[in-house]
Amino acid sequence: MARKDGKRSKGGQQARTSGPPPRAAPEGTPPATPRATPLRELLRVPEGERPDLRRLDPAATPAGPAEKAAGLAAITELADPLAALQERLFAASTAGDRRRLLLVLQGMDTSGKGGTVKHVIGLFNPAGCRVESFKAPTPDERDHPFLWRIMRALPRPGEIGIFDRSQYEDVLVARVRELVPQSLLDRRYGQINRFEESLVDDGVTVVKVFLHISHEEQRKRLLARLADPAKRWKFSPSDIDERALWPAYQEAYELALEHCSTAAAPWFIVPADRKWYRDWAISTLLREHLEAIDPQYPTARFDVDECRASLIGT
Repeated sequence: MARKDGKRSKGGQQARTSGPPPRAAPEGTPPATPRATPLRELLRVPEGERPDLRRLDPAATPAGPAEKAAGLAAITELADPLAALQERLFAASTAGDRRRLLLVLQGMDTSGKGGTVKHVIGLFNPAGCRVESFKAPTPDERDHPFLWRIMRALPRPGEIGIFDRSQYEDVLVARVRELVPQSLLDRRYGQINRFEESLVDDGVTVVKVFLHISHEEQRKRLLARLADPAKRWKFSPSDIDERALWPAYQEAYELALEHCSTAAAPWFIVPADRKWYRDWAISTLLREHLEAIDPQYPTARFDVDECRASLIGT
């Protein structure tokens, strides 16, 4: 992860070279673009380490294309490989493969959670995606443990799930607004970690992305919403109140990233001031994780030659 002082954080360690060689991609799958260090290693929050968000540049483009035009072109080039990987993931589920992927998006207002859903998830077949947005809990949801509504929204085998906000609202807003006692907040980190580990054990690849936007960029985007009648519906006067709590939210995010970036479900910090880089980085992270899953088309459970002969004879 790039820093404002120009140094690379510990998340930028070299890629591992041990282990078996990767399996060849099925015929028709576009080749991956070679990269010395996978993006998921560069942007990953090291386990147990608290990032200093003030030192991480929200306008950085670690390992990304040189400029916007090249970035947009690279995103277009990712469309076919992502669609092919999604199709294989869904196809594998028809033969009993329980694996699926969950993308968790967190960030301050205007950081691009909705934009990611529109521009990145739009590269997939919507029939195989499940998008969930978590607002303030309803009275019914408040009558249950905080993870209850999350469990009900998880992707099914073969699906790609996208959470616009998530279980982390209960250690972010709850901390900043002092909605629950401190002792309960501290326990929630452990509950979240155990919950995510159980998901991984059940075949869910959890990709958690913090969209890191600057205070100034947020101001520009909020003003842009006010200036455009077609975007004013996205604005609420409460956005100004939340903005006044920026330092408290930054601290709450740092604590969540420190306590909940685990080996099973690490956090990734994506600089989000440049929308094109945000979209490219998340698309690339999804490709890397889907390639690691390496779903395969199921073997036909019928006699292909017999069926072909029958069809030719009809």
